Amino acid sequence: MANHQSAKKRIRQTEAKKMHNRYYAVTMRNALRKFRASEDKTELEGMLPKISSMLDKLAKKNIIHSNKAANLKSKLTKQVHKM
Repeated sequence: MANHQSAKKRIRQTEAKKMHNRYYAVTMRNALRKFRASEDKTELEGMLPKISSMLDKLAKKNIIHSNKAANLKSKLTKQVHKM
């Protein structure tokens, strides 16, 4: 257990950031699930810019890796064009 005041504060900060990051990661996964489940091309074309923007923001904040964001955006774009 932490003995120093700064170590205790760091533990509190880390926990808060972890909860914040987890919220956005789960929100992203739910959006991806909804996107993949959809069968309507016009709906997918409307959702794609929003999800791409979300992935870029998460990568910028280091919640997900930038390469993962790029790979996901590529796969989602392929899904839209395949329909």
